[in-house]
Amino acid sequence: MSGALNIDGKSVSQNSQCYVIAEIGNNHEGDMDICKKMFKAAKESGADAVKLQKRDNLTLYTKEMYDSPYLNKNSYGDTYGMHREYLEFGVDEYKELQVYAKELDITFFSTAFDIPSADFLADLDMPAYKIASGDIKSIPLLEHVARIGKPMIISTGGAEMKDVRRAYEAIMPINDQLCIMQCTAGYPPEWEELNLQVIETFRREFPDIVVGCSSHDSG
Repeated sequence: MSGALNIDGKSVSQNSQCYVIAEIGNNHEGDMDICKKMFKAAKESGADAVKLQKRDNLTLYTKEMYDSPYLNKNSYGDTYGMHREYLEFGVDEYKELQVYAKELDITFFSTAFDIPSADFLADLDMPAYKIASGDIKSIPLLEHVARIGKPMIISTGGAEMKDVRRAYEAIMPINDQLCIMQCTAGYPPEWEELNLQVIETFRREFPDIVVGCSSHDSG
């Protein structure tokens, strides 16, 4: 029997209606007006939730990467660190977006890419946490977020089944509100690369949790 997630007062299970999360990521370009327009567009499109990405850049990146030159038409700073910092919203922006999402009646949460970011989001009482595919092997991060006690949604792009099982076994003794998402790490992948039958494989392997799809397709 599959479990259920309680995200912002809404029950999400294998028997509920499809719960749709609109990925905003850093596509707001560091601009609050653009971000709010994307929140509104997601609501008007019927999404249940919108999701940003939160990084503590000095924690996440090496000094070499942070200070490396990053000069191209899509740069927001002269170094990669300056570029990443430009795209980060702080506590004031997050609080403003929480108010706006509530006005729209759409759930708002974020991906935590590191432990300081997880704590940042916990201080804001985010209703759920996304874990990126690249962090499915980051057991200290998974366990830290699990202890916050909110629903966790994990993508699996690039992971082998042993990696998914290791994450499951690390999280479930701490927090059983877990969703594992089939994900193909292509940007975008071709239709034939989506491998949607992996959803059924995950349902067989992990029958006590919610299973979904994190889709990068463009269509």
